Amino acid sequence: MDLRRWNVKHVRLVLEGAPAFAPFPRHSLPDLAAIRAQVGNEGIDQLRAAARADVVAPMPALPAELYLDFARTGRREGYEDAQRRRRNMLYRLVLAEWLGGEGEFRAAAENLLWARLEETNWAWPAHARTLDFPDRPTLDLAAAMTALDLAEANYLLGEALSPQLRARIRSEVERRAIAPFLERNDHWWLHTTPQKQVNNWTAVCVAGVVGAACYLEADLDRLAAIITRGLHSLADYLETFDSQGGSTEGPDYWSYGFGNYVVLAHLLQARTGGQINLLADPLVREIAQFPVRTVLTQGVWASFSDSDSNPTFPPGLLSHLAERLDVPALTELGMRNDFAVEHFNQFAWPLRQFAWPLPETNLAFGGTAHDWFADMAWMIARLDPADSQSLRLAVKGGHNDEMHNQNDIGSFMVVSGGKVVLTDPGRGRYSKAYFGPERYDNLMASSRGHSVPVVNGHEQAEGRHHGARVLHHSHSAASDRLELDMAAAYPAAAGLTSLRRSLSLDRAAENGRVLLEDSFAFAGDDGQFQSVLVTPMAVSAGEGRVAIGEAGGGVSVDYDARDFEVCLDRHERVEKQYQPAIDLIRVVFTPRQRSREGRLALTISPLA
Repeated sequence: MDLRRWNVKHVRLVLEGAPAFAPFPRHSLPDLAAIRAQVGNEGIDQLRAAARADVVAPMPALPAELYLDFARTGRREGYEDAQRRRRNMLYRLVLAEWLGGEGEFRAAAENLLWARLEETNWAWPAHARTLDFPDRPTLDLAAAMTALDLAEANYLLGEALSPQLRARIRSEVERRAIAPFLERNDHWWLHTTPQKQVNNWTAVCVAGVVGAACYLEADLDRLAAIITRGLHSLADYLETFDSQGGSTEGPDYWSYGFGNYVVLAHLLQARTGGQINLLADPLVREIAQFPVRTVLTQGVWASFSDSDSNPTFPPGLLSHLAERLDVPALTELGMRNDFAVEHFNQFAWPLRQFAWPLPETNLAFGGTAHDWFADMAWMIARLDPADSQSLRLAVKGGHNDEMHNQNDIGSFMVVSGGKVVLTDPGRGRYSKAYFGPERYDNLMASSRGHSVPVVNGHEQAEGRHHGARVLHHSHSAASDRLELDMAAAYPAAAGLTSLRRSLSLDRAAENGRVLLEDSFAFAGDDGQFQSVLVTPMAVSAGEGRVAIGEAGGGVSVDYDARDFEVCLDRHERVEKQYQPAIDLIRVVFTPRQRSREGRLALTISPLA
């Protein structure tokens, strides 16, 4: 379905003939009984106990000084963490009142709603940089999510809220989100341009604003204009996925970006009586399977770009997509309904976890034997999908100007015994520097933090023209193999004429093995070529063999000690976003003699 085919007139006609908008049962209606029955007494009792604690807890303060701390220090956590605590309190109170609080949580919920309305900025400090002028609000991820948060809270509790509060919700959502979306063209995330490709921001911002308008905008002509603008923007967002539904942003941002696309799909379907169905496009079903195709083993995913190997997917998202698009494996990825709100940074997912609970299942989906994303050159190979402890390999090609880019051409992961032994370490700590000119000074974003070569002392370079060309890809019962031409990933100063990397999962060997081969050639004088493995585990190096990790959850790496020597480069307490700092070791293989051309072969096997 081409979303650009919709125009304001067409959308207006659809809205005119649509039934009453009722995406969820409202406060005190009898049909809430079905949701309460699905959730069960334990889940509701847990929610109410937490909400009762919120009633008497002090509200986290968000002073201007805290907001401006990002501009001074580059650190995001101070304001964002306090705001997140405030949001979580609100989510619990609204849900507890919605599910039968009978007024117990109404006053506290109203107090927090008023506080959200009174915040000078809804946008995060990292995006607005300073406090907004009243007539020029920043419309970013957080502002858009806040608009939808407030609209859904207003809808769910309805007449239980004071008329003054409900009027203020409408006016503030209009001023801070809907009007800037409809009337301004300075939002970089609205459309792809020659200078900037859209990414997850597009889906999140469009879903927040258009979703809020579905609840709050009564003028059908204006609502049609808002929806149409959103649909045309989402058309650009869908073009960021490859033909197999893959996203270079990785599984974490699938959950965030595409998850919000699904939120809006549900709201638009309800608002238009099913006439606008964002899930109807065949590509969308491919996109929905991305976490199914990138799982390495139960609980472990490919962590390329600013993604992590252990993402948490909203249970309501998985449940809804599994039912709507017939992808049952989404309900078998190890996520559970814990009916807590702390995992999410927007109201949409706590609400939908209660409204669309994930069915309990004892099945544990760990992928199929092989997945291949041709357009972005990701290969996932699994020795035995039925055995969660068996060997797994993930490798990527692509280029170094991807969404949430890291300089990581040829990066790969090896999982053994259910543990990530050779890692792509995922996202670093989000700071001003991490998203600024110094991004590739950070170990996590630079090629130094990935299992890729260093050539004549040079790391990989940033930019779309610094990428890889797929020379060969194959899948068979015996092996999966990907060969890349990676020379262009490095700057001209590296002096390469050729750099080929081949990675394969050999199923014929007992317990499987990964074979890595790097072949290189320099244009002029003899050069220095180093190949690197990155691991979070303990390493011991001997002549011809390196042991990483331990038996049952590690690998041995065999190499030719006559031609190569090994050294260890340790990096302790490397900061990550949302997770504890990690220790990383770079295992560096260096030829004993410089040469104009050469070859390095490593055999990586489960550690016995």
